[in-house]
Amino acid sequence: MGGVPWKRVELAALVVYALGFYLDVIRRSLRLSHDYSGRLYGLRPGSLAGHLNDLSDAQWRNFRGNLPILTVVMGAFLTLVNTLRYCYGLKGRGTALLWLILSLSYLCYLHGACVVFILLIALINYSIVKVFAHYKYCTSLIWSFNLSVLILNRVYEGYSFSLFGQNLAFLDNYRGTFRWHICFNFVVLRMISFGCDYCWTINSSHFDYKKHMQRCQVCYSGKTCYFSLQERGLSVDRYSFVMYLCYLTYAPLYIAGPIVGYNAFAAQLEVPQKNYSFAQISWYGLRWILNFLLMEGMTHFFHYNAFVVSRLWQQLSPFEIFIISYGVLNFMWLKFFLIWRYFRFWSLVGGVEAPENMPRCINNCHDLESFWKSWHASFNRWLVRYLYIPLGGSRRKLLSIWVIFTFVAVWHDLEWKLVSWAWLTCLFFIPEILVKSLSNNFQASSSFGMLVHREFKAIAGAVTISCLMVANLVGYVVGPSGIKVLISKMVGKDALPALAFIFTTFYVGVKLMFHIRDASKNQG
Repeated sequence: MGGVPWKRVELAALVVYALGFYLDVIRRSLRLSHDYSGRLYGLRPGSLAGHLNDLSDAQWRNFRGNLPILTVVMGAFLTLVNTLRYCYGLKGRGTALLWLILSLSYLCYLHGACVVFILLIALINYSIVKVFAHYKYCTSLIWSFNLSVLILNRVYEGYSFSLFGQNLAFLDNYRGTFRWHICFNFVVLRMISFGCDYCWTINSSHFDYKKHMQRCQVCYSGKTCYFSLQERGLSVDRYSFVMYLCYLTYAPLYIAGPIVGYNAFAAQLEVPQKNYSFAQISWYGLRWILNFLLMEGMTHFFHYNAFVVSRLWQQLSPFEIFIISYGVLNFMWLKFFLIWRYFRFWSLVGGVEAPENMPRCINNCHDLESFWKSWHASFNRWLVRYLYIPLGGSRRKLLSIWVIFTFVAVWHDLEWKLVSWAWLTCLFFIPEILVKSLSNNFQASSSFGMLVHREFKAIAGAVTISCLMVANLVGYVVGPSGIKVLISKMVGKDALPALAFIFTTFYVGVKLMFHIRDASKNQG
């Protein structure tokens, strides 16, 4: 009990520091956005207090601009599917066929004649899986084919019909409104998921559901958790071509995910998800609206991304560069949070539960492992199941992270800045893995030892956040070409006080995260 008052005093001091820091960041951000507004690219007339709106990010601009038509499509599709499912008792194959028809019409609007490429590649992948499923090298063949498709799609920019003969060149005038090979990155993940799930089902299904149910509160309560749906194999007839195509093109998750495994998807077409009630889904949608309003406020008052697009960061002081990069990370987090939750909401109403992509705020992660488990979490789950575990899991962790992050970079795009980001992340990951291994073996036997251990973890967390900031600065702000300029700004004597303040702030942030974790444990 003697330690409780001390922790409360520490918590109060940390909160006061954090409030002061954020007030200073907000003040400086408002000044920067105001002073440079005439030189920033991507600003549009806004609707809040006469402020310009930062729409310099193409992905956010397109999503925001197409939100009305997307919502109309979502409403029409869900009304039709749920009505027919209720009236005719559709399950499994019937539901898959209905969603397939609707999804293909959706794809025809998005990609026009390029839907032919999607269907052709999907057919080849399906044939490979079905023909070679009984062979040991089947999963390697599936991966090789899909990696080749991923790279060729980028190299040839989605292919031109004229490549296959001048008689087909006229089809290049009907390529739709959205580049098909961008969305196809997600289709590649689904094709790999289908192939591996099918191969593992017919060759070995070792998931112990009874043992899992004893440890899982969701399954023990009578519901079925996503992990169980993903790991349990299906009957062979459930891996049909109609179900497969429905999985690849499923409209709610087609454009951006979240990524759901084939087993989990097919199981929920048979029996719709019951983990979320109508009230919970409604509250989920309302929270999305509130977060969208938050984003509108952010882009109207803080033009972080426009600084990156305009490359004006080079004219800023070291602390101002930190503010812009920190702001960009928060903007990116909120952008993906809104995009992914919108499509997840659509899928939930349709009866398919997909993993939550942003289960934790970006400002509540103090190590790389927890960061990646909370950023695009469904992709993280996919990587663990289809890449990390087949590569050897924790036994070969130091080697497998290089393969995984290189794949993540190539999957996003064929750009050196992304490969640089991936390899920097791996370099920073290695010390964390080693330190965690040592820390887990350390057992503090006294109050002083526990205090030292906690402080050591806080300092290590601050170092990790610093490394994460550097990796993301290179990947998303300055790029490989801007590293020299960034280093020249950060090694000067004038930069040392700013760097010390930033590191202290990270340390305070990690200590606050510890208090949040402690409070969560006490409530649990």
